[in-house]
Amino acid sequence: MGKVNVCLKRSYITVASLIGIISTLLLAITLFSHGYLHGQEEFSPQTVTGLRGMYGLSLVPLFLTIIGLFGACKMKKWALILFTVGMILISLYMFVSESIALAMRPQVTRLLRRQYLEVGPLANASETFTSRLSEAQMDLQCCGLDQGYMDWGYNIPETCLCAEHSTNPCVAAPRDSALFEDKSLAQPIMIYKEPCLPYLIAEEMFYINTVLGVMLGYTFLWVLSIVLCISILCQLNRKEDTPTVVYSPEAKAGNYTTLTEPAEDT
Repeated sequence: MGKVNVCLKRSYITVASLIGIISTLLLAITLFSHGYLHGQEEFSPQTVTGLRGMYGLSLVPLFLTIIGLFGACKMKKWALILFTVGMILISLYMFVSESIALAMRPQVTRLLRRQYLEVGPLANASETFTSRLSEAQMDLQCCGLDQGYMDWGYNIPETCLCAEHSTNPCVAAPRDSALFEDKSLAQPIMIYKEPCLPYLIAEEMFYINTVLGVMLGYTFLWVLSIVLCISILCQLNRKEDTPTVVYSPEAKAGNYTTLTEPAEDT
């Protein structure tokens, strides 16, 4: 068994420890999310699938990391081989999944749009949705969902009012809306012109792209640990150089002198 370079061993231990820490944090977040969602009445199939995926992405790398660190500290080949094979398999799975997710972004955009439009008229929407939309109208400087302020009908909320230094275009609100109720104003009331749906979709896609980017970077960290582990295995399989014994014909048997005088015969 060959000797492993100290810097290589320390680099592998550092990277593997980092993967273990990230996996532990990911497991803690998954457990917290599971406990939070458990209080709800029912789980959607997408939620259950997402939780299972999160458990897999946290438990499997954590288990393999523990085995890999044991193999690196004790110089056990079987542990390092198991770590390498396992990490290669889950890395390939992650690369395939991320490639599919990147290719499906247009479909995800259309799905989000359809889900928002299924809410129907805002007058009949749930209080939770209208509250979220009202916050989005203030933050994103928009009004309505798909058709602008017309989605609200008569009850245009005050969150549609244009801010003093608005960057998005504004239009005059219709005088037969709730904004003019009990008011006699000569000047028009300006509200945001653009609907919020494109901004909401863009915001959600930004979060999705961010998660994909983080997971891609995490996968490359797995690949780095695989490369370091394979390098360690190569050094372990390398035979140590042993000095060769060279025979010299000049060597003479018995070419030595005694250190003491032989005892005299008496």
